[in-house]
Amino acid sequence: MQKPSCTDADQRLLAALRDCAGDPRVAAAARALSFAGEHGALWLAAGLAAAAADRDRRGAWLRGTALVAAAHLASMGVKRVVRRPRPHLPAAEPLVRTAGRHSFPSSHASSAAAAAVAFGSLRPAGAHLVPPLAAAMCVSRLVAGVHYPSDIAAGALLGGATARAGAAWMRKPLEGERR
Repeated sequence: MQKPSCTDADQRLLAALRDCAGDPRVAAAARALSFAGEHGALWLAAGLAAAAADRDRRGAWLRGTALVAAAHLASMGVKRVVRRPRPHLPAAEPLVRTAGRHSFPSSHASSAAAAAVAFGSLRPAGAHLVPPLAAAMCVSRLVAGVHYPSDIAAGALLGGATARAGAAWMRKPLEGERR
């Protein structure tokens, strides 16, 4: 399989967003979001917490959380096949350390988009809160300098498609569960 190549637009947009880290508040937010999204941790914890709190939709929350995990695992599998190296910006070191050397697709974006699709369909608050937080997490990876924009786009598409593919399964009530 041919590795996706970095385009000039990819490189320029990455450099522009990485420059935003010159503001210490932006850099701190990017680091915090990157840390929280490692291995889908924020989204998995949120799904499990919601399952514990929302007894009426517990099964849907658990299945949505499983879809987030599936999206993350799918992105890891694609990374092993594609093996695109992480960006290197000569003028700026990455803000965070990464779990692996490969960047395509972004696993942070995969799990964030899956959470936006899955959790956003369960409660009105989720539909208003999760997508902006997911988008911020995606942008944080660019500000941190560890992904190209095309990595983020591919990860978000993979995560959204994974959650969308499981949407009917997620909404199916379990025995004894109210709808």
